[in-house]
Formats: sequence, C-alpha cells, structure tokens
Amino acid sequence: MSTTATNDTWVHDVTLTAPSLQDNTADAERLGDALAAALGVDHVDRDFDLLVGLPEQLRQWDYRARCVCIDDHGRGRLVALCDPRSAENPLGLAVDLGTTRLVIRLLDLVSGESLGEVAFDNPQLEVGPDILTRIHFADTDGGAAHLAQLVVGGLNDAIGRLCAAQSRVREDIYLVAIAGNTAMTHLLLGLETRWIIREPYIPVTNRPGLVRADRMGLRVARGASCYVFPNVGSYFGGDLLAGILFSGIAEAEQPALLVDVGTNAEVVLGNRDWLIACAGAAGPALEGGVTKMGMMAGPGAIDRVTMDPDTRALHLHTIDDEPPRGICGSGLIDLAAALFLSGRVDIRGKLVPDRCGAQLTEADDMHQLVLVPAAESASGVDLTLKQADLDSLLRSKAAMYTILRTVTHYVGVGFEDLAAFYVAGTFGIYIDPRAAITIGMLPDLPLPTYQSLGNSSLGGATLALTSRARFAQIDALRGRITYLELNVNSEFMNRFSAAKFLPHTDPSRFPSVHVLVD
Repeated sequence: MSTTATNDTWVHDVTLTAPSLQDNTADAERLGDALAAALGVDHVDRDFDLLVGLPEQLRQWDYRARCVCIDDHGRGRLVALCDPRSAENPLGLAVDLGTTRLVIRLLDLVSGESLGEVAFDNPQLEVGPDILTRIHFADTDGGAAHLAQLVVGGLNDAIGRLCAAQSRVREDIYLVAIAGNTAMTHLLLGLETRWIIREPYIPVTNRPGLVRADRMGLRVARGASCYVFPNVGSYFGGDLLAGILFSGIAEAEQPALLVDVGTNAEVVLGNRDWLIACAGAAGPALEGGVTKMGMMAGPGAIDRVTMDPDTRALHLHTIDDEPPRGICGSGLIDLAAALFLSGRVDIRGKLVPDRCGAQLTEADDMHQLVLVPAAESASGVDLTLKQADLDSLLRSKAAMYTILRTVTHYVGVGFEDLAAFYVAGTFGIYIDPRAAITIGMLPDLPLPTYQSLGNSSLGGATLALTSRARFAQIDALRGRITYLELNVNSEFMNRFSAAKFLPHTDPSRFPSVHVLVD
C-alpha cells in the first residue's frame, strides 16, 4: 500500500494492496487506513454515500484512487473519490462573501492554480444595502430563507458562468471555502441573526466549520464540503481572519498593520507573538452611500483626481474612461487632498469661496463645488461636492486615523515601528496612500510601507483550499487574537476630535504635507 500526497494539497493519490485470503480487510477500512497515514491523522471520516459503488470503483481502478479530503475539526474527512486515470483535476471554489459584492474563484485543487474569477453584486441588495436592514428583514416570516436563497442563487448562477468559461462542469467542484463577516455568514446559512445586533451581541456560532454544500443549496459535486471561515465575534468576521492568513502578518517578526475598509474599518496589529484587533465605523463616506454623487467603484466612477501644481487645475479619471457618473471612495480621497493642497478647502474642511471661484455655487443654503458640469456628465446633471459631503469625509477620515492611533497606543507601538502597513479590499486596490496621508486618514509613513493586498478575503479562502499547512493555522490564529473594544475606550473621542482637521490639529504628525502657497 502506498500513498502520494500532491505537495501540500487536499488531493491524495493512493495505491492499495489488493485484498486476498491473507488480507481480507474491508474496502472502506483499507482505503481509510491509507488516507489516515497520508494525512497524518488517526482516523478519516466519510459519508455513507461514498460506500455505494466503492467496491466496483476500487476494482475498476486497480485499487488506485484519487481522494479529495479536508480537515474536520482535527479529523480527516474523505469528501470524494475520483478516477485516477482522468485528465481533469478536481476543482475547488473560493468565495469572498461581501455585503455589497461577491467574488468567486475557481481553483485546480492539484496544482493550486487559479482558473478564473467572477464578481457580482450581492443579490441581497434588493432587500437592503446594509446588514442592519437585512437582519430586520430576516426576522419577518420567511425572511431568513429568502435572504439565503438570494445569495445561494447568485452563487449558483456565477458558478455556472465560471465553469462554462473554463470548459468545466460544476460537478467537478468538491471543496468550497467561504469567507464573510459574521452577519453575512449567518444569513447565508439561514441562522438566527437577531441577537447579533442586540446587547450583548451573541452570534449563533463562531465556528460553522464544514457544511455539506447541498445542505446549503449550492449546485456543485454531490457530497462536496463547504468550509466556512470562523468568526471571532459579532463584529470580527471570517473575512478578516482570512485576510490575516493571506497577509502573513501573524508570521512576521516585526509588527505590522492590516486594514480593511468597508462599512467599518477593521484593523489588525501584530506579529508572530501577538495580535490585537478592533473595528469602527470609518467607511460610510467612502462607499458611495453618504456623498450625493458617490457610487461604488464601477464604469464611469471618478476613481482618481490629480492636480496640476502650476495651474491647480483638477484632472479627473473615470473607470473604463466613461463619462463621469459619480465618484467612488478613492476618487473622493484624491479630490479632498487636491482641494486642501490648492487652498480650496481650509484646515477645517470648509470650502473657501475666494479660492473656488466660479466652480462654487449654493444650493439649499449650502456651498457646493461643481466638479463636472451637466454637459460633460453621464447623467446630464451637474456632479457636485457639497459641504456636507466634505464634513462626512472628515468624520470618516478622523475615525480611521483615531482607530489606528488608539490600537497602536494600546500596545505601545509607534507608527514608525511598523514594518508594513497592509491595505486590503477594494479600498486597498484603488486608494492612493499619498492622498490619504494628505488628508490625515493614514499616518505619514514612507510610501513603500503601504502595501495593497487586493482581495485578502478571497486570498485567504484560496489558501484554505490549496494548502493544508495554511488551513491548519486558521483555528490557532483565531485563538491568538485579542479584540479591543473601542466603544469603552476613554481616549478615543478626544483623539477623534483632534483628527477632524486637515490633516490634523497637530501638523507635526504629517511633516510631508505642504499646502501650496501663492
């Protein structure tokens, strides 16, 4: 009997000694013993369904088999048996279960290669854009089931498109890994969510573990297993844990920061010896829900704003170079930085009429800056930045900086001590750290310190499916995290008030920021 582990993956090729009168071990136990040795565990569990047809399969394959396995709370689990002669490798599916967007990635479970990705809006948006609305809807008759069906239906449609694009079939997908926040995970699984938002904020479970994909309604291989990343608590979800896994921050010698900005800013500080995490509301103004012309990053969104240092003219770039439809978070940060540096906005974040000139108009007794005139916009109406929009951005940027300052101060680490500052998600992909530093959203560090991780939630889910060693770290990572509750931190509000200026009431914290002078 011999086994071959394919590198560090969950796929194992086994060759069994054929039974004889001298060795009459049952087929299932013969296979289980071989797999246990390959996985380094005492026992391998399997569903009863796998016994049906097992004798014929083993004999047809000359007592060889390709086995897809997974770890189930420290025990091995056989998920599927595949024909070892097939040229097609088993597939896995990594899922970033976002509140607004979902991204799925198809993986070759043998090579670990990414075969393709599909991103789409979360179908639950039809119920409400925010988690709170959805949780209240889940409390209505049939609400929870409807929300689960929406997201599962969206996943099934996307899986079909992704497989078709790769000339594969969904029945070849045997393992799925899903990383999402605590509420989204519960809504996907149809679990009770009402106590997540009520003091003392208790989820049904923090460790969903393995769930049969067909139990969830996912149309993949029969008997496929779905691993749902664990949560640390109601406001620290599996998506951030996946990000920690992907970033490598927990293995580094020197301290580093990881930030992921969505509705909340989620922050992790630490290294291989310790991990501190916290979350706070720092994202609304960056998601398109506060600014009137705000929108999510998409075609026509102003995603970059640059300024000519000589003429101080603003140059706008839109995604896909389409006519401007609105502005996304990265564009809003760029815009605020340019307005501040050019003197159009003062240190209080207020529009300066003398500097704004003819671009400044008034509506509803409030100043507004015409960024794109109606004739040049996709909608045929002016795209304007209102004073209220700037005020909202100042609150968000102040909250972000205060969260960072509070968590570093809590453990006695200075910003200058950070070996790296990882920025995850869409925020990390598009944000210009220079602009964020200019408005005081991020600390004034050398630009190489900032590293964009891209979709770290998807990256962590990918690692769970392609590396047994990295998968084994997940529970240990979860146990190492200390959560810092900002709501009871007495210094937070004082720091927040000081940060509501551009870039800060203490300009010495931002020595690289210089406002242009005439």
